[in-house]
Amino acid sequence: MGERITLKTADSQVLGAYVAKPAGEPIAGLVVVQEIFGVNEHIRSVADSYANDGFLAVAPALFDRIERDVDLGYEGPDVQKAMTFIPRLDIGKAVIDLAAALDFATKTSGKKAGVIGYCLGGTLAWLTATRLHPYAAVGYYGGRIGNYAHEEPSCPVMLHFGKKDTHIPAEEVEKVQATHPEVEIYWYNAGHAFNATPRTSYNADAAHLARERSLAFLKKFLVHGS
Repeated sequence: MGERITLKTADSQVLGAYVAKPAGEPIAGLVVVQEIFGVNEHIRSVADSYANDGFLAVAPALFDRIERDVDLGYEGPDVQKAMTFIPRLDIGKAVIDLAAALDFATKTSGKKAGVIGYCLGGTLAWLTATRLHPYAAVGYYGGRIGNYAHEEPSCPVMLHFGKKDTHIPAEEVEKVQATHPEVEIYWYNAGHAFNATPRTSYNADAAHLARERSLAFLKKFLVHGS
C-alpha cells in the first residue's frame, strides 16, 4: 500500500517520507508523526491503517537532517540509539519539515489535512496545531508538552495519555488543560506508548478506544467540516 517519496522543505532540505494511499479517492490528508524510533514498521502500519479508513497518510522522516532513513526497533541497542536523537533534534526545523508534509497531504489529497503523532510525535502534533494550520490535530502521550502549553492552537486538538505513564507527569498535561479547556484530553488505564503494538506497554483496550475517538474526531473536522 505504501511508497517512499521525498519532500522538499521551505529551507531547501530534502527529506524522506512514507506515503500510504487509500484504495479510492482520499477523504482527507493526514500527517503521521513518528516516535523517536524513526519511520519504522509500526509508524508505517499506522499510516497504512488510516489509509484503509480513506486518508492519504504521509509520515515524514524527521531525523533525516541528522541521519537518513532511521528505522529502529524497541529493544536493546536500538533503544539506546533512539534516545540519542532527542537532544539533537531541532524542534523549529522539525516544524518546517512538518509544514512540508502538511502541504503535501493537502495538495495530494485535494482535501483538508490534519496531523496525528505519537510520543515525540504527540508533542510535535501539538506544535503543528499551534505553529502551522492543520484542520485538526491528535497527539498521543506527548512528553514535555507542558513546555508549550502557552502556545495557542489554530485548530481543534485531541490528546491521549496513560494514567500509568511514568515518563509524563500529570502536571504537564494539566498545564495544557488549564490553559486550553477546549482541548479534548482523554486518560487511559495504561502506560506510555500504549498504542504501539510491538511494545510491551501495548494496551489493546486503550489503543482501540483511543483509535475510535481519534478517527471520529479526524472525520468530524477534516471530512464533515464541523
